[in-house]
Amino acid sequence: MAIETLTFGCRLNAYESEVVKSEAEKAGLADALIVNTCAVTAEAVRQAKQAIRKARRDNPGRRIIVTGCAAQTEGRTFGDMAEVDLVIGNEDKMKAESYKPIVFGVPLNDKVQVNDIMSVRETAAHLIDAMDGRTRAFVQVQNGCDHRCTFCIIPFGRGPSRSVPMGAVVEQIRKLVGNGYREVVLSGVDITSYGPDLPGTPTLGKLTQQILKHVPDLPRLRISSIDSIEADPALYEAIESDKRLMPHLHLSLQSGDDMVLKRMKRRHSRAEALEVVAKLRTLRPDMVLGADIITGFPTETDEMAENTYRIVTEADLTYLHVFPFSPRSGTPAARMPQVDKSVAKARAVRLRELGDQQFLKRAESRIGEIESVLVEKAGTGRTEHFLPIAVPGYGPGDIISVRVTGAGPAGLTGEAIRTAA
Repeated sequence: MAIETLTFGCRLNAYESEVVKSEAEKAGLADALIVNTCAVTAEAVRQAKQAIRKARRDNPGRRIIVTGCAAQTEGRTFGDMAEVDLVIGNEDKMKAESYKPIVFGVPLNDKVQVNDIMSVRETAAHLIDAMDGRTRAFVQVQNGCDHRCTFCIIPFGRGPSRSVPMGAVVEQIRKLVGNGYREVVLSGVDITSYGPDLPGTPTLGKLTQQILKHVPDLPRLRISSIDSIEADPALYEAIESDKRLMPHLHLSLQSGDDMVLKRMKRRHSRAEALEVVAKLRTLRPDMVLGADIITGFPTETDEMAENTYRIVTEADLTYLHVFPFSPRSGTPAARMPQVDKSVAKARAVRLRELGDQQFLKRAESRIGEIESVLVEKAGTGRTEHFLPIAVPGYGPGDIISVRVTGAGPAGLTGEAIRTAA
């Protein structure tokens, strides 16, 4: 039987699962489930464990391998599960040799094979031919994080910041475009920290410009979540000058209150975040923004929560990823005075409701407009602003011009008027 992967968490994990599957196949692994975990919240870890137990019940003879961020930070927890055959660290999951012991039945003194991620200093370019069933491909350009936000466990799951050389990234994207991909998303753990570890110290903006210059056949380039305070001048230049760079960015905002941001050890203030938003919309007036936001961070008062609530409309955010604070053992925030969980959840509910309103407002504003749409699967696609849209009659990979005829909580509906590309 074939290898199956089960992925939790971020877009980077989705990309890495494709590499993991390829490397495991090279090693000769078969009839196995590889669970690529996330450590960002306690709930993500709980869901992974629940999925592992279910997988064992459903297929008692299948081998189960656990990897990813939670395997890196809580390897022993997964190793103690009777359902798990092998635990592999976050860096070694990308190497075929990590799977050979279980392929050849080599006895291990410990089924938890997790290295010291903090000693890793390089990230290799993992070239993949395609991503199953998708017209949008994610390309890893950076891994790890050197910052120490007080709530975040991810640096201990991913290690120090390290970048993929620009030439390797361009080669990867050329290959994906040659295989029919119409859109590429640059991804990483802290993508705006790209480059200081490479010769010549390039930046994310320089990388973006090189991709647009050297892969002229790429119709659409998208950038994943950025730390706005680290955006460099070349990135702003690319946003302004090349329409193939999509007018949609996701900001690592986390809060709209200065005291909370300070206690989170973030590197921007409320005013600075709003300044970045204003600059982006000066360069690209149609820029659509999303943001990650945590509710109920330790010591957050009602007034502080209200500041975060207000910044959503002040910045006119369209896409919200809202998380009630989840204390992670070993982080400074876990030792701070905690907000009651019910309060954090109630604040999250209120913020998500506002997010739904913001999304609907953006969707309704597009009625009557003509959108360039990448069809992702039969009958559905995404606009340049990442709004989902129903377009019956077209198949994956088509880029078509669509007149928007309706809008609702699930996105847009429209009528194709001609093929755009």
